[in-house]
Amino acid sequence: MANESALRSCLVWLAVVMAAVGVCTHSFMKVVVTYFVGMLGIAGVLLPDWDYFDRDVSSWCTSITVDDIGPNDVQRPGSHRFRFYPIRTVIYATIYGFGLYKWWSYITH
Repeated sequence: MANESALRSCLVWLAVVMAAVGVCTHSFMKVVVTYFVGMLGIAGVLLPDWDYFDRDVSSWCTSITVDDIGPNDVQRPGSHRFRFYPIRTVIYATIYGFGLYKWWSYITH
């Protein structure tokens, strides 16, 4: 249920940003680009299998087994979702930062 509410709020904010881009630029193409960039960004945060990616980066090339998921993870899904891993944070910051930079460059020109 928490993912549904997060998805709803992200989609509402995306609609607000699209409306602001449309009003400020008067360009339908820039609104469409904003929609696709926003949907890719939302999908990149909300859709990944966090049990798989919520491990050390060096373990990402190996498959996850039921034994890797502890009993606390099954009882309280999503409770450890935002566990801090520096390398994963750098990867996300680099990808999303570059995407936002390219989107902003397109919108402002």
